[in-house]
Amino acid sequence: MDIEGKLGLLYSNVLMEVVSTISGFSLDILSQEWDAEFEEMTGVMSLNGKKSGLLFVSAKEAHMRLLCSYMIGVPQDEVSVGDVEDSLCELVNIIAGGAKLRLSDTDFVFSLSSPFVVRGQNMSVAAQNKSRLISSVLGNEKITVKLTVIY
Repeated sequence: MDIEGKLGLLYSNVLMEVVSTISGFSLDILSQEWDAEFEEMTGVMSLNGKKSGLLFVSAKEAHMRLLCSYMIGVPQDEVSVGDVEDSLCELVNIIAGGAKLRLSDTDFVFSLSSPFVVRGQNMSVAAQNKSRLISSVLGNEKITVKLTVIY
């Protein structure tokens, strides 16, 4: 398996562990895509190091609302937009922290920035030709999440 495949699997495994811990949901890798197109809500974090990059976690707002309700322990209809955005930022933070721990003995050591959320329809990111892109879609019958790393 090439380095992109290994990194993609590492980040995907971290996301699956985090979602399982938070909600009890089991996610499967539905596909590996090589694009940077995103859903309605995207959490973003800069990964700064020898091999710097960006981490994106993207989902439909309804899917993030469901996950958020598990994260903060309230019914979905009581979850505010701010709660959903905060939960997505925290999800990105936890995923990046888990990946950082697993990559600590590699060339992919990085420091974390503050996560933020970008909202909108039909968004995509373009990177320089020399950039590498790793992207996986994970989900189950209740939620679908797209994880993308560009470095």
